[in-house]
Amino acid sequence: MNSKPPGAAAFGRSTLWGVGFMVFGCFMFSVNDAMGKWLVGTYAVGQLILLRSVAAMMVLGPFVWSKGGVRTLRSGQPWLHALRASGSAAETGFFYWALVHLPLANVMTFYLAGPIYVTALSALILKEPVGRIRWAAVLVGFSGVLIALGPDLTTAGWPALIAVAGSFAYAVLMILTRHLASAGEVTLIGWQTVAALVLGLILAPMHWVPPAASDLGFMFLLGVVAMAAHACVNRALVIAPASVVVPYQYTLIVWALLFGVMIFDEVPRPSMLVGAAIITASGVFIFLREQRLETQTTVRTAAATVGAPDDVQLPER
Repeated sequence: MNSKPPGAAAFGRSTLWGVGFMVFGCFMFSVNDAMGKWLVGTYAVGQLILLRSVAAMMVLGPFVWSKGGVRTLRSGQPWLHALRASGSAAETGFFYWALVHLPLANVMTFYLAGPIYVTALSALILKEPVGRIRWAAVLVGFSGVLIALGPDLTTAGWPALIAVAGSFAYAVLMILTRHLASAGEVTLIGWQTVAALVLGLILAPMHWVPPAASDLGFMFLLGVVAMAAHACVNRALVIAPASVVVPYQYTLIVWALLFGVMIFDEVPRPSMLVGAAIITASGVFIFLREQRLETQTTVRTAAATVGAPDDVQLPER
């Protein structure tokens, strides 16, 4: 006798596909990062950002055109869009700049702390309620950042701080993305791509190195791979619950470690591995707790709407 409710099998397949899209999207992001680290060994960061953005515009162009052309970028909150796009360009620039001096896994570890900073900044900037439990998780995650930094504070101080600054810029980007989500994905990505293109146009002429044909192809491939990775992650969030697929974003550190060892002969420090584990555990805990609180708040609202007893106990935030 089949005890599964109707549609359960389909839901299971959908969730499995969602996990697959998320893992593959993170893998593609890691491939993009590894190519970027290889290229910044020869070419300037501004040059890399410029050619990557040109490729991204070539991919994004048809979608922007189908949505109304340049009018797609118009919004009732242009200054917030500009601030968000500037944060996106800054975090991209900081990421590649840090890669010039630090191992790939180190830079990725600092960037994975972004969601932890989002929780703290949401309380300080957006005045969202954050209770003692989540503040404790934030402090634990930040301790993981300090552990991961380890000797980098003395041996490569400013590159490590660049990576940390980039992760803060990434956190600001995520907060503003949440605030501007109703603008639509094409609009948001369009602003990001234009901002990166402008940054590249400003920085690239300062240290331009004529690229070899093969390297030029890799630079353009950066933009294509990044856009495809975004598409995979977005598809995962459409077909599967966020609480299931989002924690798989931490597979980024696994790929970064593997590529670092296999391609760049980078042996991670034990303190970096410990810090990465703490950051990952803290980030997953914060995300799953937020999902649980959101679900219970929805249940409580629904119960109040139908006149049911208000007996749903919300845990401390």
